[in-house]
Amino acid sequence: MIFGYSRNSTHKQDLQKQREQLTNAGCEKIFEEVMSGGILNRPILNSMLEQLRLGDVIVVCDYSRISRGGIKDMFSLIETIEKKGANIKSLKESWIDTINPQGKFLFTVIAGVNELEKNLVSQRTKESLMVARSRGRIGGRPKKDSKKIEMAVKMYESKVHSIKEITNATGVSKTTLYRYMNNKIRDLNNNKYKS
Repeated sequence: MIFGYSRNSTHKQDLQKQREQLTNAGCEKIFEEVMSGGILNRPILNSMLEQLRLGDVIVVCDYSRISRGGIKDMFSLIETIEKKGANIKSLKESWIDTINPQGKFLFTVIAGVNELEKNLVSQRTKESLMVARSRGRIGGRPKKDSKKIEMAVKMYESKVHSIKEITNATGVSKTTLYRYMNNKIRDLNNNKYKS
């Protein structure tokens, strides 16, 4: 049997285009899921994997629909599919086609090159940070002005201003504001328990 698998991260995205592509590719049964691709343990994906039998094929529009968790997750998924005696094929990335030996080999080589590139970028970033530190500079985002953060916290605690008004007035992002508020609450709780 030819299974189709389509996925989007949110309900705002429409699965119709994927559905049409999978139908045109001859999929007899299409599994549709709305969930992050970085999560490998997905209910609909798991249901499809349980139904796989010897000779079945999973077709995806592109491989990011079935796995966004990196090459390790993709290999784990392909291993699970192959243990069932089934195969996977991507419509967009023709090199992901485990039906034939050349496809399996090409997938392994390209996946390895992608992993190597990711590791090289990581290594270059670490080396650049080490060089910057040796020159007295610290990497990462610059720290926010403490006076602006204090003002943002006071505005938040006054319960007069909306988050949007606070971020526009101070330039402090919502994430930064919430992080400082959470730290403040945690510190207050810690001091309460010490007393």
